Amino acid sequence: MSTLTSFRDPELAKRLVNDIKKLHPPHKTVVCHVCGTHEWTVTHFGLRTLLPDLVEVIAGPGCPVCVLPAADIDVAVELALKGVTITTFGDVLRVPGSQSSLVEAKAQGGDVRVVYSIQNAVKMAKKEPDREFAFFAIGFETTAPLTANEVLKAPPNLSFLTSHRLIPPAMEFLLGVGDLQIDGFIAPGHVSTIIGLEPYRVFSEAYNMPVVVAGFEPIDVLIAVDMILRQTKKSEAKLENEYSRAVKPEGNLKALSLMAQAFNVVEGRWRGLGRLPQSALALKEEFVEQDALQKHHLRKKKGKDLLPGCQCHLVMIGKIKPSECPLFMETCNPNEPKGACMVSNEGTCRIWAQHGGTRIQ
Repeated sequence: MSTLTSFRDPELAKRLVNDIKKLHPPHKTVVCHVCGTHEWTVTHFGLRTLLPDLVEVIAGPGCPVCVLPAADIDVAVELALKGVTITTFGDVLRVPGSQSSLVEAKAQGGDVRVVYSIQNAVKMAKKEPDREFAFFAIGFETTAPLTANEVLKAPPNLSFLTSHRLIPPAMEFLLGVGDLQIDGFIAPGHVSTIIGLEPYRVFSEAYNMPVVVAGFEPIDVLIAVDMILRQTKKSEAKLENEYSRAVKPEGNLKALSLMAQAFNVVEGRWRGLGRLPQSALALKEEFVEQDALQKHHLRKKKGKDLLPGCQCHLVMIGKIKPSECPLFMETCNPNEPKGACMVSNEGTCRIWAQHGGTRIQ
């Protein structure tokens, strides 16, 4: 449960909470964020316990590890067992594929190495020029420019298994879920530092949906909720930037240029959500030698994204709370995750398991 004294500016937090209580309409208002860091902030600081009962904050598919489809894990495992050294971030190792994970491939003799940045993978490849390396590139628009930068100058023994996904198409997907109520979006700050504001304009203009780009302090999130409720009260739908200290309207032009040089925007598969149009990045044809699948003559097959009983697909769209999944903290826990949402520190189930996500009256 949150205590306002734990905030950096408890007086401002108190004024915001009181303002939100005065602003909220007499009917339920649902605000959806699409960022694992926002979920961490909301849950860790107990923000849901501060909000009126009729104001609900739900988590969308904002965890890059959680949305990794099993098919991508499967080909990474296959590459590792074929003798290719797989480099990737630590959380990825425990994400379940159809049959196994990268941590299991490592136990079977595959060379799977954890890196803290793509530059670590580049250094490894240069240090061992006779060994084939592949970087398993994941993440949203935040990390895609870093991958693009290295693709343009990669050593010949380093290829890329790309699993980058784009956030705005996922937000649009949520609005197409018939029985899911969303009255406003909190857009992710990290992603927005790259893409700017324009990609979100469709939600305010075409869908009549308030959108506020927000930072990651608890005060940022409370301000964003306050801004959305102010729009709702006036029957407005605007795109606003609470995180103006970091997000420019045009985004990061250099990063966007790097992405445009290296990638095409294509249809992408999201774990538990299926295929979303124009939601993924694929290497352009001129970089075929850097494409791990092409280089090692592999093809993705349709993978099995969910184990029996796993409700990750419903957690990721905010339709249910983690505690409503029958596996949550029973057979699925941070030590033995059965679903992808329990693996990463940005996964909603993992966050709820570690910090508690239940509304306390």
